[in-house]
Amino acid sequence: MLISCSSFSCISQKNAGIEKELKEEERANLLVGATLNYHELDTEKETLYREHFSYLTPANAAKQSAVYAEPNKWKWTKIDAFLDFAKEHQLQVRIHGPISPQASKWAKDDVRTPTELEENMIDFMTASAKKYNEISEVKWMDVVNETILKDGTWFGPKPGVDKWENPWLHMGLDENGFPLYILKAFELATEHAPNIKLVYNQNSGMETVMWGKVKETILYIRSKGYRVDAIGWQAHLLLGAKRADFVDNTAATMQKLSDLIDWAHAHDLSFHVTELDYLVKEDEDKTQERLTQKRVYQAIVDVLLEKSKQGEVTLNLWDLGERYKAGTGYFQSIYDENLQPTPAFSVIQPLVTD
Repeated sequence: MLISCSSFSCISQKNAGIEKELKEEERANLLVGATLNYHELDTEKETLYREHFSYLTPANAAKQSAVYAEPNKWKWTKIDAFLDFAKEHQLQVRIHGPISPQASKWAKDDVRTPTELEENMIDFMTASAKKYNEISEVKWMDVVNETILKDGTWFGPKPGVDKWENPWLHMGLDENGFPLYILKAFELATEHAPNIKLVYNQNSGMETVMWGKVKETILYIRSKGYRVDAIGWQAHLLLGAKRADFVDNTAATMQKLSDLIDWAHAHDLSFHVTELDYLVKEDEDKTQERLTQKRVYQAIVDVLLEKSKQGEVTLNLWDLGERYKAGTGYFQSIYDENLQPTPAFSVIQPLVTD
């Protein structure tokens, strides 16, 4: 019997427990970067970032809530600072300013009509696409984000302005049941950002129904003549992505990730892990959980390295250090609260060291 080693289980066996130095050609195909916040420029975090990375995602600076919080009022100061930073240090940039729940309170207000939302969305996406299209450092742009729930239904509005919601669904669906805001966003990005690769970004874990809906939607967008160049996976582990999948059943979940990347590459889409971090809840042992984080990160990196041989794959760390959210816990990256390397640093370090 011939046994194929294209599956995750074989990749895992090949790399399990091995702390090895990657040859340059082995890591060259996997671009690894990190996120910085505006307030972290000119700080120790910026210094750590520049020691390791040449791929940047400006965290919140390009979002609609930051740039266009109210109609006819534009605030480009923060994202312009990042674009200057990228130019100075010759960085590749993915713009994270999608049509998504990262919306202004104006857009989330329940009194907004579909026409008002459409006009506001058109203004923002048109201005964004035109602006970033002229910046040579910008290689990718998230067009939409967090569009679909785990059960495969569309993520939509909620009462008030203080909940996590996607107000744009209020614009309605087309005759085939696809959100008008998604189609319009890709129409505008296709027209006004021909120099940038357009990303359909999605959160949560490896839920089959959810990703099936993403695939169906991407093919539908393309059928309308609009570009979709990449799938993004917003990998907030143990927040949207379940512990039962990523910690307890790692191999099975990595096989799903492997299959998803294969589908993307087969459909001429690059694949981006856009927001990788790991949640440690307040009542958990942080030291032990950081070791588990390292194991899971290694499993993800093993898959990404293997798949980068067949098509474009990138990995973006969401933040570099530890973020704390009251009532939720500690979001871990590769440095701790004192900006000292965590165990997961040893997984990422071979990928970014010259």
